Amino acid sequence: MSDVTTVEGTGETVGEAKWSALRELEKRFPGLDRQAVEFQVLSEGERGLMGIGREPARVVATLAAMPTPEQREAVAQRRESPPRTPRPRPEAPRAAALGEESTSPQAQEVREIVGGIAHGLGLGASLHVGEDDETVTATLSGGELGVVIGKHGKTIDAVQYLVNAIRARDGQAKPVVIDAQNYRRRREQALQETAERAARDAIRTGAPVALEPMTSVERKIVHLLLKDRDDVETSSDGREPYRHIVVSPRA
Repeated sequence: MSDVTTVEGTGETVGEAKWSALRELEKRFPGLDRQAVEFQVLSEGERGLMGIGREPARVVATLAAMPTPEQREAVAQRRESPPRTPRPRPEAPRAAALGEESTSPQAQEVREIVGGIAHGLGLGASLHVGEDDETVTATLSGGELGVVIGKHGKTIDAVQYLVNAIRARDGQAKPVVIDAQNYRRRREQALQETAERAARDAIRTGAPVALEPMTSVERKIVHLLLKDRDDVETSSDGREPYRHIVVSPRA
């Protein structure tokens, strides 16, 4: 596009596409007011089946008002300021022991379904099915499991949805969690980093920061991560499957 105030962004979701376009505009116009950026959704993308046949979301972002000299000066001062020494991050927790295999009828049904999916995908992986009072957890280990996790976990979430949909005919069925190579724990750590970054951006700019669309489980994790902070607050916006969290500075 010839107009430097207009940028096209793409992403897995509309939220990611907006974030990509906004970042490019901020590179071109440091200090811009995010509230002055207008978005036009060209395509919401296609989710595909289990991550196959997916088309990216596309948006156009246009800067309606140029940053003021004061805004540009504030950005320059922040860049010249010495960086803060980051607090040491806790070491990533090691994968917890899988525990005892469950032999209940529910666990056996999950084992057959997930085992069939793994076989169909050609995965050379072992399968462990555990169970507690509320959940049945099927964990795949070993082999190359990137194909079942998918980009941003889209495929493993689709597999989890499929397994739960198959078992929905049983009114007493427990929810099933599908995990592979400790993905769920690693995803929670990534959400923590995303939440902290959004909180910093909201405080720095004084404006709300919209995150990418997430599942209800992931939104709950982000809400809980930021609920005890006194400088930002969270809310949910949008409709499924594009419902997302907005992190705002407290008044």
